[in-house]
Order: sequence, then C-alpha cells, then structure tokens
Amino acid sequence: MFAGFFAKPPTPDQMVRKWRSGIRTQERELDRQLRGIEMEESKVKLKIKQLAKKNDSSSCRILAKELVRSRKQKNRIHTSKAQLNSIVMELQLQVGLLKVAGSLQKSTQVMRSVNQLMRVPQLQMTLMEMSKEMMKAGVIEEMTEDMFDALDDEDLEDEAEDEVMKVLAEITDGQMGLSVPAALPKHGETQANAVVDEESEDELDLDDMRARLSALRS
Repeated sequence: MFAGFFAKPPTPDQMVRKWRSGIRTQERELDRQLRGIEMEESKVKLKIKQLAKKNDSSSCRILAKELVRSRKQKNRIHTSKAQLNSIVMELQLQVGLLKVAGSLQKSTQVMRSVNQLMRVPQLQMTLMEMSKEMMKAGVIEEMTEDMFDALDDEDLEDEAEDEVMKVLAEITDGQMGLSVPAALPKHGETQANAVVDEESEDELDLDDMRARLSALRS
C-alpha cells in the first residue's frame, strides 16, 4: 500500500536516460513522417506529369503548391531532428558533468532547443512533459506562456508563385512552369466534351492527393 509512497525518486542519471530515450522515440516518429511525405510526393509528381501531358495547367499548379508546402515541412522536420540531436548531445555532456559536480547543471543550449521544439505541434506534448521534469531537475528555467506559442504557418499557406512555377518546370522538364504562359489555348467544344469524365476523375484524384499530403504534414 505504501510502497509507491516510499519509492525512491529517480536519480539524475536515470532521468537523463529517460529523456534521451524519449527524444530518440520522437526522432523515429519524425523519420516515419518524412518517409510518408516522400512516398506521397512521388505519387504527386507522377500525377503532375500525367496532367501536364493533358495541358491541365490549373491542376498541375495546385499539386505543385502542395509539393512546395511539403518541402517546407520536410525542412522543418530536418531542423527539428537536428535540435533533438543537440539536446541528446548536451544531455550526454551533463552525464559527464554529473560525475564531477554531483548534480545536473543548468543548460542554455537545452533551454533554447526545447523552446524552439515546443512550437512543433507533433512534439509539443512530449516536450512539455519533459520540460517540466527538466525544470525540477534544474537543467532549464521555467518557461513563460509566450514560449508555447505555435509557429506562424502563414508561409505555408501563401507560397510564392515563382516557387510553384519552379517546381512545375523541374517536374515536367520545362513543359510547364516558368516558361509557360499563364493562360493556355482552349480546346474545341467537341474535344472538351470528350474528356469531361476523365477530368472529373482527375479532380477526385487531385482532392485525394491534397488530403493525404495535408494529413502527413499535420
């Protein structure tokens, strides 16, 4: 009954091992997310090439914008992984200092990295719990509310047109993109009627791909 009440608190060395294990778990999750995004990107690139052959510039640009967003998200994931690794290295240093000082030392490097990673939605819950333990252990100082504000996603929602067109030119080998005028010639009425069903199917594929990429980025 009283076993839990009288249980010894974890030692600093045990806490560091726990934090490092938690961080490695998060790194694996980020790797999984990266693989998912890259697999979906391959499908989107193939679809863009198919749509380019039909001169469907509107659908191509929509998918190209999704690719630009995905690439930005991948860059953020790589940055997050680097920051997580920085924390692991700093914690390893703390283990060495522990043998000399007898206790964990305050680290501005860990504080800075945790503060930045706290803004990543998929890491926020884990880092919030970890930061509370680190504060109790004296590794970081107490964080204020403004440190928990989410990143501003405006740059993900408003891609520069030239970025989108560069992606199009890259994927279609110049068939579309920077060298293509904004408006393409209209097809004749007979030809347009002949491809109505095919275009409807493309729209369904388009919506499905956008939804999957959006889910992977969240």
